[in-house]
Amino acid sequence: MPDVIEERAGTKVLVCDPDGPPVATEQDALDLIGAAFLGAEVVAVPASRLDERFFSLDTRFAGEIMQKFVAYRVRLAVIGDISRHTAASGALRALVHETNRAGHVWFLPGLDALDARLRAAT
Repeated sequence: MPDVIEERAGTKVLVCDPDGPPVATEQDALDLIGAAFLGAEVVAVPASRLDERFFSLDTRFAGEIMQKFVAYRVRLAVIGDISRHTAASGALRALVHETNRAGHVWFLPGLDALDARLRAAT
């Protein structure tokens, strides 16, 4: 399945294919943002597509990627189980907790959870 724009809970979401190319550079994130500009407000990226550096905060990769989404006013939803990463990093656990309290970047277990967040946000 290619990355597709779907309406989910009344919001246009670019749902990224789990088997798509990895998000390993800032340009990869910008490419997703560009694809979202075709009509999506949210990009749902499977956690499996994110380079491992994303989950190691000392690399600053997650911050760079999240900042791109914030700057372009496109919401980012990281979809999938990241428990092995949060178990290994208190800083990542704190980041996930704080971003999930806000409205621009979410870490969610699945698309059903994204739908629930989108319904609650409207």
